[in-house]
This record gives sequence, C-alpha cells and structure tokens, in this order.
Amino acid sequence: MSENITATLRVRIGQEEAHYGGNLVEGARILKLFGDIITEIAIQTDGSEGLFVGYSTIEFLAPVYAGDFIEATGTVVRMGKTSRTVEFEARKVIASRYDTAPDAADILDEPIVVVRATGTTVVPVENSRGSTVRA
Repeated sequence: MSENITATLRVRIGQEEAHYGGNLVEGARILKLFGDIITEIAIQTDGSEGLFVGYSTIEFLAPVYAGDFIEATGTVVRMGKTSRTVEFEARKVIASRYDTAPDAADILDEPIVVVRATGTTVVPVENSRGSTVRA
C-alpha cells in the first residue's frame, strides 16, 4: 500500500525567517515543512492528521538562506498497522544571490539537497478512516 504515497511542498523562504547572520535560516524551518508533509500523508492514508512521533535520522547537508525556494517531498517507505514511516528530502531549487544584488536569485540547473530525514507518524486506530479518504 505504501507505493507512490507522497506529498510535496514548494515554498519561498521569507526574509522574516532569517535567524542567523548573513540571512541564514535555521534548520528547524525545513523540519516544519516535513511536519506538514507527514500530516498530509496521514490524511491521504487514514483521513486523520496523525501524531508525528519522531525522526530516526536528520541530515543537514547545505545552508538555506532567506529568498531561497525549497521543494520538500515525503514518500512513505513503510506502513505498519497504525504507523507510517516517511523518507523526506528538501531541495533548494532557486537560490537567493545577495552577493549580486539585494533582489537577485538564480534558478538552479541541479537542485541542491539541503536536508534529508526519516520520520514516523502514528494514526490511532480509533481515528483512522481507511486509506485514501476523499470528500
């Protein structure tokens, strides 16, 4: 059942999210995207938002800056009776270019992987409404 269950978000990281010097964004911002993705997956599989119980791995691989566009994807890799394990990857697809001009950016020919992680959500049996619930 886990084949092809995915969710994807693409967002622009705003200036208000710069947390460190040089417009650097904290890694937790990407983890928030992963939380939204796993919530969508739980809705797809069970019609419930589920409860994100934790990460088994997180790798911060490249910096994210205000103005960057990030595309984050999660794919189900294991489905238990009440749990769904998801592999996440966030890629920078547009890079801000403050070194060129305050409003400059480049579309990247090859996206840069910025974060990879694996996490698990649990949908209590009493909350599950079955797979692929549609209104």
